[in-house]
Amino acid sequence: MFTYQLNEDLYLRMYTINDAEALYHLIDGSRDHLKKWLAWVDYNTDVEASRDFIQSTLKGVSETGGYPKTLGMFYKGELAGTVGFNEVNQTHQYATIGYWVSEKFQRKGIVTEACRGIIHLGFNEMGLNRIEIRAASENKKSRAIPERLGFTKEGVLRQVEIVNGEFYDHVVYSMLASEWLKKDI
Repeated sequence: MFTYQLNEDLYLRMYTINDAEALYHLIDGSRDHLKKWLAWVDYNTDVEASRDFIQSTLKGVSETGGYPKTLGMFYKGELAGTVGFNEVNQTHQYATIGYWVSEKFQRKGIVTEACRGIIHLGFNEMGLNRIEIRAASENKKSRAIPERLGFTKEGVLRQVEIVNGEFYDHVVYSMLASEWLKKDI
């Protein structure tokens, strides 16, 4: 099973079906916190929905050339959230990263470190040339991640996502492999 140790407290691991119950409870415990920015939260209504999500992520391995597309973030052995490639384009060698962390695990640097790890994986193992992070323009916490990691703000996609009946603009950030290697972050 794919596991990527980031530091002594944090590792990324490919989900297994056995994670479905823990994933559902993590989402359910942060439902109000997550649903402001994430449209899928209302569709994760039971353990079976989490199981279906995990099964779909396991199928996504072929899209990434054999690497897991979605990983659980485990902090001190406990599931804290998810980080992964929402989109991977092998032909043009780019991917888009998505992430979320439960309310309980915020402000511990987990998402920044998890993104740093998956960016390393994307550039160094998968041979990507470009990685994007998109975040709702009003979601300051999510936007802080690419800004902290030195991504370039490219622009705004207007009203590109609808969540809870409201349209949101997305700020698009990017990092190129050549830039990441120079940063040595």
